[in-house]
Amino acid sequence: MRVPSLPLPGYPQVRVALPSRRVAAAIAEHRADLVHLASPFVLGVRGMSAAARLGIPAVAVYQTDLGGYARTYMGAGEAAAWRRIRSVHAAADLTLAPSSAALHDLDTHGVPRVKLWPRGVDTVRFRPDRRDEALRRTLAPNGELIVGYVGRLAPEKHVELLADTCGLPGVRVVVVGDGPSRPGLEEALPGAVFLGRRTGDDLARIFASLDVFVHTGPFETFCQTVQEAMASGVPVVAPAAGGPLDLVAHGRTGLLVPPRDAAAVRDAVASLTGDRAQRAACGAAGRDAVEGRTWAAVGDRLIAHYQDVLAARRPAVAA
Repeated sequence: MRVPSLPLPGYPQVRVALPSRRVAAAIAEHRADLVHLASPFVLGVRGMSAAARLGIPAVAVYQTDLGGYARTYMGAGEAAAWRRIRSVHAAADLTLAPSSAALHDLDTHGVPRVKLWPRGVDTVRFRPDRRDEALRRTLAPNGELIVGYVGRLAPEKHVELLADTCGLPGVRVVVVGDGPSRPGLEEALPGAVFLGRRTGDDLARIFASLDVFVHTGPFETFCQTVQEAMASGVPVVAPAAGGPLDLVAHGRTGLLVPPRDAAAVRDAVASLTGDRAQRAACGAAGRDAVEGRTWAAVGDRLIAHYQDVLAARRPAVAA
């Protein structure tokens, strides 16, 4: 069911879905047993209210660090963001957090009834044998090692931390994605190749063709691109914060660095690009680590959470 939306101010690539009276009608007509609220903040709140009026249990999924976004975009408002998160999620029968760090944040800020539900990765699409030597020659015609970032180009991602990495000898930085920060990043990252937004098998081919994957954002509640890099057999450098703490085994599948530290990113990349054997070992260990994280397995975990919520709502029957 399509609903109206508005572009987010300052970030038109992201649109905010608006509440509609049709939401409650759709839930009722569907005869839903349970309502799943994906990152509820505006439209999801209307869905929560509709579920409550209809007496249907609701499961809310926490996906976005709104407190971190408030600090990044407004320089304030983190406390207000958490009050909003707490009020919304407290109304749900269950909140699902994608990582142990996110679960800890929710618990610390007083959100009740929280359980862990991580994300899966498509290990058929993202795999090492998609490495493309012709693509590599195009991206790095002088045989440079390719260090890549994949994700939105927005202030909270701190992609500018790759500036020092661009200066490493024999390294070519490749940036995949789009967003409001792209013009500034093209100036801040000398020599970097910007490929824009890529999807599907094209994206998988790029991932597998990297020598090192770097994620720079410190506000990730999970960080799916880290899993996709690992599935592609690529060693990862990521901040020791949020979702990557669950995903990257430091020294085994990649390296964790202090958040927002450009020098630490550069040094970690340099250590990996200078050691082919370590890159190969980390890439293989990363692939092994995600083999069982299929979407089917993660979907089964979600259904188990649904069943727990439904069982808790069933009236007790006297023996």
